[in-house]
Amino acid sequence: MIHNVLVIDTATPAVTAAVVVRGDGIGVAGERITLDARAHAETLTPNVVVAVSDAGLTMADLDAVVVGCGPGPFTGLRVGMATAAAYGHALGRPVHGVCSLDAIGALTTGEVLVVTDARRREVYWARYRDGARIEGPDVAAPADVSVGAAVAIAGSPEHAALFGLPVIGPAYPTATGLVAAVSDWTTDPDPLVPLYLRRPDAKTLAERGVLQ
Repeated sequence: MIHNVLVIDTATPAVTAAVVVRGDGIGVAGERITLDARAHAETLTPNVVVAVSDAGLTMADLDAVVVGCGPGPFTGLRVGMATAAAYGHALGRPVHGVCSLDAIGALTTGEVLVVTDARRREVYWARYRDGARIEGPDVAAPADVSVGAAVAIAGSPEHAALFGLPVIGPAYPTATGLVAAVSDWTTDPDPLVPLYLRRPDAKTLAERGVLQ
């Protein structure tokens, strides 16, 4: 039975590490969040250490790892997923990857649009009905996002304000939302697959036409 879950997400500026305890419900036993879009690598491991300590546990007490697989920027997302995979391998624990947008949408009711910053004047988005994803994830300019019948919007406050809908929380993927987004705890999880949704900004020499 999986009780103590290490939770990691680096798909947004919120560098999140937490320990969530699953029992009759879902409770956060320890958590550390740093809002810094450029410091994922520097802050994630210290955040994990503090979250586990605050929960009164050791790494050996963890039963599973849950990690947000994006969509998100290439570098930040890679840090979180590589860290989660390393902990899972070292501890011999399963690592469950979930869509980071689901960690926001899972905590909403009614029909809700969720958006996060994709840079380049675009957003990552998905639509939810009573916590279940019904469209997306995708990336687009705000004007091209399928709002559908959404009556509210959650996610990045700066970008949520562009849609003329009532803004609700949460603003970033939450630890409880990430755990709630895991659909199956009883079988071995699938391999981690990042949801980049587009190619990284960096290009190889061949892609830039330097090599023929």
